[in-house]
Amino acid sequence: MFFDPLYFIVLAPGLLLSLWASFRVKSAFKKYSQVRSARGLSGAEAAEEMLRYAGIHDVKVLPTHGMLSDHYNPLNKTLNLSESVYASRSIAAVGVATHEAGHAIQHATHYGPLWLRSALVPTANIGSGLGYIVMVMGLMFSSANMVLTGALLFSAVLLFQIITLPVEFNASNRAKQLVVEQGIITAQEREGVDRVLNAAALTYVAAAISTLLTLLYFLMRAGLLGGRRSD
Repeated sequence: MFFDPLYFIVLAPGLLLSLWASFRVKSAFKKYSQVRSARGLSGAEAAEEMLRYAGIHDVKVLPTHGMLSDHYNPLNKTLNLSESVYASRSIAAVGVATHEAGHAIQHATHYGPLWLRSALVPTANIGSGLGYIVMVMGLMFSSANMVLTGALLFSAVLLFQIITLPVEFNASNRAKQLVVEQGIITAQEREGVDRVLNAAALTYVAAAISTLLTLLYFLMRAGLLGGRRSD
């Protein structure tokens, strides 16, 4: 499998899209991390202000380590912002921080897809590791049934990623709208927020496409799609 040309042919579009998405995120964040917002709010202050306007007072905004490791944890209601976002007063920091605040608002308003995504985390974690291993073993032992079993397990990852798309898009749309409505940034500054968040959204699309292509490869190689049998 590791030297199978079909593997690289099928997976190449997903890999290229992932590389492009990663480049766009880093490029947009780097550019707008050097542009200070007119109000001068830090990422943490922008997130807190957005939460306050939404009537949410039980979410803590905390700093965390790692580059763009920003995330909202619904289990302990903490909004964790990376070092490059928490204290930064840039357009990029405001965009990322308010996007995460959008997830907190989703949680507070019982946004359905967020709940469903959280419920799928354990299944997706099992499927991402075990499913891939079972598919590889299926090819090694020329067992289409084993590949199919692994594919079903691995499909949990794809389902998780598909449900993640509306969750992320919705959080970004909330941020884009509310940052201007609440005066966190000016209407002119929204272009920078849009570019940062749109680039980040592309990474989720790329991940879902890559997972789908991985599934297609294993099914094709096992003869379950396209008629090609594993050797």
